[in-house]
Amino acid sequence: MSKIEIGKKAPSFTLEGTGGPWSLGADGTATVLYFYPRDNTSGCTQEGLDFSALHPQFKKAKALVFGISPDNVASHEKFKKKLSFAFDLLSDPEQKVCKLYDVIQEKSMYGRKYMGVERSTFLIDGKGVLRHAWRKVKVKDHAQTVLAAVKSL
Repeated sequence: MSKIEIGKKAPSFTLEGTGGPWSLGADGTATVLYFYPRDNTSGCTQEGLDFSALHPQFKKAKALVFGISPDNVASHEKFKKKLSFAFDLLSDPEQKVCKLYDVIQEKSMYGRKYMGVERSTFLIDGKGVLRHAWRKVKVKDHAQTVLAAVKSL
């Protein structure tokens, strides 16, 4: 059972990121939070590039975009600079926010099971209410789908 529900207030938090500390709150701006497993992996790189390519449209729609992973801020700084992401990355090394948003799930690779970040995206409106949740995200066309949802708010 997910700890968060569509139509309810999204859990607030503060994390360090590439732009300094950032807090989720009801500040009148829609927010896209996309959780990803690790910096510099192929899927995570492509997802970041896709959100970055659409960043001007997210900005025009008055929505902030943040990528969140357990990587530290130094890793995020390198990843963001290397790929010229137009948005900030937030660091959750203790996975507190990942757990709050219920994205730590059992995964399997080469028959080995482990706990890790399930690629997920959340759209929170300007009042701090969760409007959309995408889980088990496939990267292809995902950023475009999220943008369409932002525009429909």
